[in-house]
Amino acid sequence: MMIYFVKAGGRGCGKRHGMPRGGGRGYGHGRGFGGRDGEDGGRSRRRMFDSGELPLVLLRLIADEPRHGYDLIRRIEELTGGAYAPSPGVIYPTLTLLDDMGQIAAQQSDGAKKLFAITPEGQAELDANADLVAALIARLAAVGEERQRTDGGSVRRAMGNLRNVLVNRLGDRDIDEATLHEVVALIDEAAQKIERL
Repeated sequence: MMIYFVKAGGRGCGKRHGMPRGGGRGYGHGRGFGGRDGEDGGRSRRRMFDSGELPLVLLRLIADEPRHGYDLIRRIEELTGGAYAPSPGVIYPTLTLLDDMGQIAAQQSDGAKKLFAITPEGQAELDANADLVAALIARLAAVGEERQRTDGGSVRRAMGNLRNVLVNRLGDRDIDEATLHEVVALIDEAAQKIERL
């Protein structure tokens, strides 16, 4: 899943950075994280974040504790149960934007990675968008819960078992026509039961 980063105007992104102000608060309402990705097997996929949402998620996670870029990627991946991990090409420009806006600040860290902490301006932005931030975190958690419910691992295992049994049993040269019809009837019955679930 890909999202595209575009610096959009809005509160905090205004004239001091030479950017026009947007038509609302936060990080703007134009193109950026919104809309849909390209076609995927004939179906459109919704992008994970709409315009201005990723910066708020990063602010929320940084408010919990100072973090570096890789840690933020890993934390979002954990929240979604591995279903989604933003790319470094999205995370690092967003961190640069937040830093430029004075909403996060780099701290001294032992390693080479830059550790970011939230500033009073960043906390004010979080407070002003508290309901949206809560909804975003809940949405990421819901993606993770859905991933757990629909994890295909056990289904793939069961299908593999069926395939192996069929290959072994039907590969038997001595199989009679009545047994073959019984196997087909069992598979059809299982398919019908699954369809009715």
